[in-house]
Amino acid sequence: MTLKIAFLVFLLATVTRTDAEWKDLLGEERYRVMRQKGTEKSFIGKYVLTTQEGTYVCAACTNPLFHSKNKYNVNNGWPSFTKPIHPKAVYYLEDWSKGFKRYEILCRECDSHLGHVFHDGPDPDHLRYCINSISLHLQEE
Repeated sequence: MTLKIAFLVFLLATVTRTDAEWKDLLGEERYRVMRQKGTEKSFIGKYVLTTQEGTYVCAACTNPLFHSKNKYNVNNGWPSFTKPIHPKAVYYLEDWSKGFKRYEILCRECDSHLGHVFHDGPDPDHLRYCINSISLHLQEE
């Protein structure tokens, strides 16, 4: 199955800050993951095993990203979702940084790195949105 996603390369973020402002706002580890495209260690994230209902929003700008009804446990160490809350909540960039093609997921509002999407997920779309917990905040219902 091929990954069928519309890829957008040139976007203007709604939320813009200087590098220093992002560092102050996010703190060291969140800044490393969200602004420098890092990855948190597996199985340490706050939302890996969370089953509470609600909306997961961007930890940098509160843009709604994923709903808990689309979260599932892959047992890979990071929260996984079948789809974003809305197709325009995120955008995607091709990423070859690990020597193979994958697709980075970014918040459409602030351009923050969230994680990656893979085509090994469940039916019907076979997509797995693998997200860093530190990039999210859960607004419980």
